[in-house]
Amino acid sequence: MTADGAVDLPQDPVVVLGGGLAGVACAHALGDAGEPVVLVDRNDYHQFQPLLYQVATSQLPAEDVARPHRVIFHKHPTVRVLTAEAVAVDAAAHRVTLGDGTEVAGSHLVLAAGAQPEFFGVPGAAEHAFPLYSVVDAERLRRHLHGLVREHAHAPGTKDAPEPPPGTLDVVVVGGGPTGVETAGAVAELMAALTRTGRLAAPARVVLVDRGTVLLAPFTDAAHHYAHGHLTSVGVEVRLGTGVAAVHAERVELDDGTAIPTRTVVWGGGESAAPIVLGAGVPTGRGGRVDVAADLSVPGLPGVYAVGDAANIPGPDGRTLPQLGSVAQQSGRAAGANVLRERRGVPTEPFRYKDKGIMAMIGRNAAVAEVGHRHHTVEGPVAFAAWLGVHAMLLSGAHSKTDAFLSWAWDYFDRDHSALVEMTDAPHRIAWEDTTADVPHIDPGA
Repeated sequence: MTADGAVDLPQDPVVVLGGGLAGVACAHALGDAGEPVVLVDRNDYHQFQPLLYQVATSQLPAEDVARPHRVIFHKHPTVRVLTAEAVAVDAAAHRVTLGDGTEVAGSHLVLAAGAQPEFFGVPGAAEHAFPLYSVVDAERLRRHLHGLVREHAHAPGTKDAPEPPPGTLDVVVVGGGPTGVETAGAVAELMAALTRTGRLAAPARVVLVDRGTVLLAPFTDAAHHYAHGHLTSVGVEVRLGTGVAAVHAERVELDDGTAIPTRTVVWGGGESAAPIVLGAGVPTGRGGRVDVAADLSVPGLPGVYAVGDAANIPGPDGRTLPQLGSVAQQSGRAAGANVLRERRGVPTEPFRYKDKGIMAMIGRNAAVAEVGHRHHTVEGPVAFAAWLGVHAMLLSGAHSKTDAFLSWAWDYFDRDHSALVEMTDAPHRIAWEDTTADVPHIDPGA
C-alpha cells in the first residue's frame, strides 16, 4: 500500500483475472520469466476442482484441495496477488475494477475467471440444488450431508434413532459426466459404510439422472459399460434418458412425470463462464465462454487472452476442447508464453494441446482411464492406481500430496474410514509445523 492507502502495483503489469488452474499456470509462466503480474481473485487460494467430490464426502479435508496463492507464488517476487472481488472488466482497456473501486490495468489482460454452474433454467435448481464447482460448494454439501446423517443415524450398538421421513437421506445426482459419476459412487460407498457400521438401518437411496443415453459420454463404449455396471453394483440407481423438470426443498421432479423425495440434489449438469466475463466487452459463444483464436488471443482486442473454463479453445480438428483441468493448465501456460512473446516483440504461436487422456474414479478400486492421444482404455484396479497417482501429483504443495496419499491409503485398507469421519467431524490435515501459512481461508457461508 502507498502512503495514501492506494494499492501499490507494479508498472505496466500483465493483469490475470482468476486464480484457478489456468490463471495460476499463466502467472507462473510469466513470473518465471521475471515479468510483472497482478493476479486478481476473490479467494486467497487456488482450488483443485477434480477432487471436490472427495471433500463433499469426507474423504479429504478442504484445505488439501485449496492452497493459498501467497504460498504458491512466494518464490515469484514479480507476481502480486490481489484478493478482491472483480465487479467490472473493460477488456479493450485491459482494465479490471475491484469492489472497492480500485482499478487495475496493464499491458495485457488474461481472462481466466473460470466457470459457474449452469442450471439451464430448471425451476428451483439454483435455490435448492447443491452444485459442486468450488471448495465452498463442497464444504456446504459436506456439512449438509453430515447434519442429515448425525440427525437420523443410530448410536453405536443401538437402534434408538427415529425413522426419518421418506427421502430424508436419499441423494439425487444430476449429470452423468465425471463429476456426477464420481460423486454418486462416493456417496453410495459412504452410505454403505454407515450401514455396515450400524449407523444406518439400510443404505440411503442414491439416484443418478442424466438426459443422455450413456454415462461418461466422452469416453469409449467400454468405459460407458464399466461405469454403469460398477455404479449399479454399489447400489446406485442409474436413470438415463431422463432430465430434471424442477427441484424443490424436499423432492425433485423429473421430465418423465415421476418425482423422487429427497433433500439432497447434487448438481453436476453443466457449467458456463463466470458472469464477469459476459460484461467484459468480448465476443462470447457456447456456454457464455470467450471465443478465442488459435493463439488464445481474443479477436479484435489486441493484448487480450482468454483461457481455461472462460474460453472456447479450438482443438487441432477445429472442435472446441473440453473443459478439463489439463486443458486449463496447458492453455494458461501457453497464454503466458504468448504474452511474453508480445512483450518482447516476437510473434505469438498457436496453442497445441497435448492430450494425455481422461480418467474418472467410480469407487473404491474402480476407475476408468483412457491414456494417451489414442485414448487406450484401462479400467479397474490399474486405472484406480493411475487415478490416485495423477491426481496426487497435480495437487499443489507437498503437504497436500502427502495428506491425500495417506487419506486414500486409509480409505483403501479400511472401507469404513469415511463412515467414522462422517459420524465425528470433518477430516483433518496433518499438523505440519508451518501449517498456518499453508491454510486457505474458506468460508462455507460465503
